Amino acid sequence: MARRQGTGSARMAETGETRYAVRAVMRVLDIFDLLKGSLEGATLADVVEATSLPKSSAFRYLATLEARRYVERDPETGTYQLGLAFFPVEGRHLEAYADYLQPYLDEIRERYDETVNLGILKNGLVTYVALAESRQPMRFSTPIGKRNTIHSTALGKAMAARMTEDDVRRILGITGMAKKTSRTITTPDAYISALAEVRRRGYAVDNAEDSEGCRCVGVAIAGGPFPAAMSLSAPTVRLSMKEVPAVGEFMSRIAERATAGLAGGGSPYSLNWNDSPGGD
Repeated sequence: MARRQGTGSARMAETGETRYAVRAVMRVLDIFDLLKGSLEGATLADVVEATSLPKSSAFRYLATLEARRYVERDPETGTYQLGLAFFPVEGRHLEAYADYLQPYLDEIRERYDETVNLGILKNGLVTYVALAESRQPMRFSTPIGKRNTIHSTALGKAMAARMTEDDVRRILGITGMAKKTSRTITTPDAYISALAEVRRRGYAVDNAEDSEGCRCVGVAIAGGPFPAAMSLSAPTVRLSMKEVPAVGEFMSRIAERATAGLAGGGSPYSLNWNDSPGGD
């Protein structure tokens, strides 16, 4: 949860710099200052505390900023972060990148009829940006825009396997390694060992480590503007560990084709991007 460090409005009041201040603008800037300093996002209660606004007013401020994409709301946790309007170039590239990769997600979905997600690394967290959803009644689907940790997800492992150990440990030190199921990896050393296995195999596995009853296979996508990966998510009753290697190998071939398209001019990018840990 975010903590207030002293708002801009409070500082101006203390220094007497209020002659030309517009209260509503100061409240918006207080919100931006709060979100700028928060990796995990801020709750509505955090915003109320930082701005001294009534809860209903704070909600209206946030809803307005969200409509203009200056803030993003996590649909599951309800927390807020700075939105893509602050990063217009990144936003345009992300949209084009997701559009380019959508046919590859669709191809995997058509092969297995399971949900396939595209994720990028942003501020040390996996952010889901596109999907091809299974048509089966029983399926796992993650809302676009949701954020998750690298230590418990196949997407996170696939991307982390391409990072330096120092960068991985730094992210884990910030986000922590919450135990989500009985299978979740909860120590940095064990996670680093698991990443060595990801590199050896060429794909990552979430063996019900993030959600009970859900097994995922993930592969990294190289050569794009963001650290990125795609993963297939299926109920454990439909995807056994015995079947995982074949799925991982198929997805690796798809990822290689996607990467080749990036390198060969089949996408809207040059390759003058650095695979850094998502701006963290």
